[in-house]
Amino acid sequence: MELRIDGRRAFAATYGREPDPSLPTVLFVHGAAMDRTVWTLFGRYFTRHGHNAIAVDLPGHGRSEGPPLASIPAMADWLAALLDSAGLGSAFLVGHSMGSLAVLDAAARHPERARGAVLVGTSAPMPVTDALLDPARANEHLALDLVTLWGHSPRAHVGGFSVPGMWMTGGGLRLVERAAPGVLFADLAACNDYAEGVDRAREVRCPVLLVLGERDSMTPARAARDLEAALPAARRLVVRHGGHQLMSERPNQVLDALAEFVG
Repeated sequence: MELRIDGRRAFAATYGREPDPSLPTVLFVHGAAMDRTVWTLFGRYFTRHGHNAIAVDLPGHGRSEGPPLASIPAMADWLAALLDSAGLGSAFLVGHSMGSLAVLDAAARHPERARGAVLVGTSAPMPVTDALLDPARANEHLALDLVTLWGHSPRAHVGGFSVPGMWMTGGGLRLVERAAPGVLFADLAACNDYAEGVDRAREVRCPVLLVLGERDSMTPARAARDLEAALPAARRLVVRHGGHQLMSERPNQVLDALAEFVG
């Protein structure tokens, strides 16, 4: 699906069906330097079970035009504008990593848009070490290597992928290598600069599910404690053996949690 937002082309996957305003909607938001393709399994499931499933390419990612958005609030406002452009009122908002912050901010500042929020691989604040920011700023391949290394649990680096014959870390690296120069740094800087996450969480009134990885070294489960305490209606799931890239490492567990929450 192609839309126009702020005069630029925005692309989103709808999994073979145009959105129907009479159906409940699940809106998926990717993390730093990624795109809609990380949500393929989940989008297909919800499309085939009576929902609109929409996985966005944020500006500057995938097939969406424009420079990447410089702040988390700008991403949240863009998500609200996308729902307007698609003729949809509200949605279950599902975000991973950077996308989880955009979902959190959207649920707080656009409450009429959020029927529920799922924050996957999240923390607030979400600081980024200079060891990653500096090579990302310089567009060095080291930054892509680091997000791939740190983004997967130890088990993921030695196998254990649920789809036989697929290379999990290799595929993850190829995905972030597709991002245009400067995109990874812009995304990481937006996460690092977002200091108001806990304050926004106190304003959220929809149901919230936190999906965290037991072996996540980028947003450790313990780092979500302040966020969880600030959310008035939050549930927590810690996925055993899961790293930061939970949608590829532990897809069935994440899908089960989403299906229960949305259902």
